Amino acid sequence: MLKVRFFKTENGAEPVRDWLKDLSIVDKKIIGCDIKTVQYSFPIGKPLVASLGNGLWEIRSRITDGIARVIFIEYHSDLILLHGFIKKTQKTPIHDINLAISRKNKLINAK
Repeated sequence: MLKVRFFKTENGAEPVRDWLKDLSIVDKKIIGCDIKTVQYSFPIGKPLVASLGNGLWEIRSRITDGIARVIFIEYHSDLILLHGFIKKTQKTPIHDINLAISRKNKLINAK
């Protein structure tokens, strides 16, 4: 089992936690259950989890209004949630991947 942690910015903000707070109760529950499944079953593959390369993974949740993604890394036996968003296109937008890479690099370089 991996410990789930939220990425924290330098000022202590937790972007994924903040994003989740803005979702409906139903959507929070769906995403939370999917995160828990990954926490207890990683490594796991599609349809729930897909590799984005560079050590990034995405949790693929079907929510009430579409598809949500939570990008994470596995780091020192932790599942670190880097970025969450509602997917609007077939392919994961490059700016979302780049944001997750930036947060991953900040985390790794801070240790």
